[in-house]
Amino acid sequence: QVPLVESGGGLVQAGGSLRLSCAGSGSIYSTNAVGWFRQAPGKQRELVARITSDGTTQYTDSVKGRFTISRDNAKNTVHLQMNSLKPEDTAVYYCNRLWPGTTSPRDPWGQGTQVTVSP
Repeated sequence: QVPLVESGGGLVQAGGSLRLSCAGSGSIYSTNAVGWFRQAPGKQRELVARITSDGTTQYTDSVKGRFTISRDNAKNTVHLQMNSLKPEDTAVYYCNRLWPGTTSPRDPWGQGTQVTVSP
């Protein structure tokens, strides 16, 4: 399976916003749950948000109320809107399909997109 492609990262000041995008191929992608993960230097990769094929969303506690995950199946994309960014949000962000009913990634990882939040 071809990895999903992430984009939209950048450098932003604390309190700012970024919108990440994740692009995939059509028929396989739209029927799967998709998650946004992040990996900060020296830390394990963690799942920060997931969205199921019917639009149900879940977030890790540290981003609740600040991040919003959404999907556009017609365009085969999943977005992560990140508001009120904090320096601790600095990481490489990745998206991946999830095994059904789990939070486990199922495809090879893409290159990710770097998000850097300055104090």
